[in-house]
Amino acid sequence: MQTLFSPTFRRVLPTTVFERLQSLWTSLGDWGGAEQILWTEADSSGVFFLLLTASYQALLQGEPVSPRHYAVTITFDHGAVANLLKPRPLPPRPTQEFPHLLQQLTLRLLDILTGDPGDPTSPAALKIQASQEAVLSQVIAQIRQSLDLSDILRATVTEVRRFLWVDRLVIYQFNPPLSNAQASLEGGEIICEATASEEIPSLLGLITENDCFTQVATYEHKYLNGAVVGVNDIESHYSSSYCLVNLLQKYQIRAKLIAPIVVEGRLWGLLIAHQCHYPRQWLDSEKSFLGQIGEHLAVAIFQSQLYAQVQHQKNTFEKRVIERTKDLRSALLAAQAANHLKGEFLNNITHELRTPLTCIIGLSGTLLHWSNRGSSLPVEKQKHYLETIQESGKRLMELINDIIDLSQLESGQSVLHFQEFSLQGLGQKVLHYLEEAALAKNLTLTFDLQIRPEEDSFCADPERLEQILTHLLQNGIKYTPNLGSVTLRVWRENKQAIFQVEDTGVGMSAEQVPFLFEAFKQLNNNQQRTYESTGLGLALTKQLVELHGGRVEVDSTLGKGSIFTLFIPCQKLGALKKASPTAPLNPTVKANSGVVVIERDEEVATLICELLTAADYQVIWLIDSAIALRQIEVLQPGLVLIDKDLDNVHSISRHLKDSHQLAPLKVILLSEQISSSEWQTFSQNGIDDYLLKPLQPDLLLQRLSILQGG
Repeated sequence: MQTLFSPTFRRVLPTTVFERLQSLWTSLGDWGGAEQILWTEADSSGVFFLLLTASYQALLQGEPVSPRHYAVTITFDHGAVANLLKPRPLPPRPTQEFPHLLQQLTLRLLDILTGDPGDPTSPAALKIQASQEAVLSQVIAQIRQSLDLSDILRATVTEVRRFLWVDRLVIYQFNPPLSNAQASLEGGEIICEATASEEIPSLLGLITENDCFTQVATYEHKYLNGAVVGVNDIESHYSSSYCLVNLLQKYQIRAKLIAPIVVEGRLWGLLIAHQCHYPRQWLDSEKSFLGQIGEHLAVAIFQSQLYAQVQHQKNTFEKRVIERTKDLRSALLAAQAANHLKGEFLNNITHELRTPLTCIIGLSGTLLHWSNRGSSLPVEKQKHYLETIQESGKRLMELINDIIDLSQLESGQSVLHFQEFSLQGLGQKVLHYLEEAALAKNLTLTFDLQIRPEEDSFCADPERLEQILTHLLQNGIKYTPNLGSVTLRVWRENKQAIFQVEDTGVGMSAEQVPFLFEAFKQLNNNQQRTYESTGLGLALTKQLVELHGGRVEVDSTLGKGSIFTLFIPCQKLGALKKASPTAPLNPTVKANSGVVVIERDEEVATLICELLTAADYQVIWLIDSAIALRQIEVLQPGLVLIDKDLDNVHSISRHLKDSHQLAPLKVILLSEQISSSEWQTFSQNGIDDYLLKPLQPDLLLQRLSILQGG
């Protein structure tokens, strides 16, 4: 039966003590006389002295672990000597005996070692403690000098193994927990290792998930409390677990010392010293030392984790900075491109506005010039000048309306007014409006209606659809050379109407089509100048189509023409406001033709008063809204036009409708723009209709006539 303790003495001793031991072995070797009994050898790893006699042998081996300390081994066991000196062959044993040599060696050893090093007050124990502190200082310095955890672990296991003079020292890391619960002792991996020689098998990378380890799970609580566990002999300590003993013997583990590595309250891993061939009685000083090393490693691991987190946050921050920089650069490029496009648009729109303004200012100035001279131009010429001024004004109005419409659409302020109408009537109306423009260029303007009579009724916003088709047909006429053709087709598919405008004009290239509907985008500046276009019509068209929930497709060939196809879903009327029926262009003035205008803007009020007076209305202009109610009660008008920007517009309209002093009258709101929610509020307060500024004379007269006839 094997003894509990190893027949080998291992300690870290000061260099002076080791030198005294060398002297002892050398002096005893001199007893051999002619027959040599002392065998010595030295290399880079250390030195050994082997004393041989016929009946026994004594080995002294030393390995420097610091400038002032040696790891010393002393053994008298033949098997231990053979194992320590592998692969050197032992010299033949002398036949001569040396009486009292063993007693002399023993007594002098006791004298040199000065007592039990396990006694903390003995000089040897104090020297060992100093050696431990030196190794600890070296480990702490390594931790402070490096943030690379792998370097710290490698340096630590190397130095600690040499100090403890063990066969193998490993660091075992538990598998990371899947949750915030504590890690289990059942699974992990050996991540770092140091061995005494190549003869000691390596365990690096070994993964332990064997069921044999379930018995040691009871140590987890002790480890978390910082306990260091020493096993002097695995055969006696784990005698109840044949499985575990066989497993440890497989990896040549006879004795082991285990210190926990606890990081932030979690058992991160274990620092384990292995004695491979013989049992070993672990001293309290060795347990304390290994425990302190485990604590310092825990600090190093925690620092490494913090550093990794900081690096991760730094990398994440740098990545976000790079992404944000890219976004800002893209935004800057987009803003520069937008500014460039708007610059081009401003140049283009300036040209478009300047042409009609030049006509208006020039011709009106000519009329004033002749009027100031007391003479007049021929009537025909005056009529021509006035017609040109009116056409130029209409052109200006169209340009301004396009800009306002696009702005309202992009800001979400535009409202659709759905009603049922005739598809045939809509197409004929648009074509009739453009007949003169087509005749001026000798173009064939065709209406291809492909619907049955029962499919003619459709629900959408007819005014907006008229605006869309007018834009497309005007473009077709504008970009089609003389003697060409422009066709409007209309048909139904399922619950949608399809409008198609085809021309035989200049067409576009495939590269130009993707930019066709961009606001302020001009496909070709020279072409725009030639055909007098602002580049807003198609952008406005696309917005209006999408506002209906539809889509627009383009098929164009450069030099051959273009086809624009609109898909407009049929809408549901629901509670939406229906548009009023169209009135004749030359209305008849009704019996109650009194109109009160409450407007602060003198120019707008003057325009309304002159226009309505010319149409035989009796018009009163009120500026002060505070006294308007009393004056209206006296005047008893049939119509009231009121400015939306007045502070008390809601109270005035409500009193006008609720007053018993007034005969039933109609109230029209004048506004530059109005949203659907605003109109709902005004209509609930008694407003009958609204007109948008700048006012269109024909539309104003139509609305007044309709309301008077209602």
